[in-house]
Amino acid sequence: MRARWILVAAVAAIIAAVPPSALAKGAIGATIDGPGGGPPIDVGGTGEPGAGTDLAALGQQSGFFAQAYGMEGDPLLDRRPSGDLGPRYTVTYTMDPAGNQRIVQEIYPYADGGPVTYMAPGQKYYVTEYTQGGWFRPTDSLTDTLVDIGL
Repeated sequence: MRARWILVAAVAAIIAAVPPSALAKGAIGATIDGPGGGPPIDVGGTGEPGAGTDLAALGQQSGFFAQAYGMEGDPLLDRRPSGDLGPRYTVTYTMDPAGNQRIVQEIYPYADGGPVTYMAPGQKYYVTEYTQGGWFRPTDSLTDTLVDIGL
């Protein structure tokens, strides 16, 4: 019986040692706000890459994962792109079921040279994690996805 409790305690300690970011891959919801005073757009579904939902597509195409988690090969830009960025849309990603942990990303779908996104570094999520942040230049498919979502 004592060996069983030791095993249970060891498994619990291992689970507790795994960073929360390793347990969850993406957002669980998002809201898009933009210029013009229209109602915000709620984006649902699971945000895990490859999930086939609007939220997963938004996260993958907007650079969310590179900006939030960082990526090998770092696809982020060195600085803000030059030129007119056009109207700014703000995406607030909900990272936990209670809605207490959020990450904010700015999207400029009509910027000179194609869409651009920005995430401020240092946004706290999953209790102990912080966004890498930075500028990202997605493909034009991001604008198409945003229009399909309701932009």
